[in-house]
Amino acid sequence: MPRITTRPLTPAIGALVENVDLAGPLDDEQFADIQAALLRHQVIFFENQRLTPVQHRDFAARFGALHTHPLYPGVPEAPELFTLDNHQANPTDNDSWHTDVTFIETPPKAAILHAHLLPASGGDTIWSNMKAAFEALSPSFRDYLTTLDAVHDFARGFPASGLVAGNAGAEAHARAVAANPPVTHPVVRTHPETGEDGLFVNYTFTDRIVGLTRKESDAILGMLFEHIQKPEFLVRWRWSENAIAFWDNRVTQHYAVNDYLPARRVMVRATILGDRPYHRSRRGVEALAAE
Repeated sequence: MPRITTRPLTPAIGALVENVDLAGPLDDEQFADIQAALLRHQVIFFENQRLTPVQHRDFAARFGALHTHPLYPGVPEAPELFTLDNHQANPTDNDSWHTDVTFIETPPKAAILHAHLLPASGGDTIWSNMKAAFEALSPSFRDYLTTLDAVHDFARGFPASGLVAGNAGAEAHARAVAANPPVTHPVVRTHPETGEDGLFVNYTFTDRIVGLTRKESDAILGMLFEHIQKPEFLVRWRWSENAIAFWDNRVTQHYAVNDYLPARRVMVRATILGDRPYHRSRRGVEALAAE
């Protein structure tokens, strides 16, 4: 099979992957090339990929076990996937910076989003590189952040009054809240494959920093939530029909630009489970404490 090629989109993050058909079988070399591109560029894009939901699911499943979202509607042919179908009668409410599903103990390592129906204009998605954002902070502040943990809360990202909860129904939302109590993750996590550090807090799910007053926590989190939006850390992707975005959820955040209503935008996502976040400076201490 021909060798996959990659074309970087910005110096910090993002690359277009070409010369591959994800609907067909991938040999080991192609699979390894895609994995390497993801680790190097944090988010990679593929154009004109005509995958069925089953092919989408099977491609994602090669990278790990899949997460089933507790609120979004699944796809009948592949229930591990879910659909984001936004239009005038169902406007999006996820237009905030976030890392996916950080409200569980083992947040996803990656996600794969497939464009099914797009507005004539608008509906872009932006990703930010959390390694670059962390490294742009002062050394003293970086050292301090590595000592902190933060609480991530499902109910913050999916409140009972929100559109997603309303669409799922009160009973389903209550079950999801009960099944997903708040969890604690390090403010800075070490990437389990690259060994590099990156920020691991996000506006949608991170509620507070452990051990600080609410005022102190809000000040630090507010500064970080603003900091990660610097253009130097970003790539903005203009979708085309059947395009795919594949991002490393351990080192990125993203923002779906909500500028296309009343037009309709339909996307389908697979979410690949990861492992428990840690910071390398505390991993040994945490392991001893768990024994």
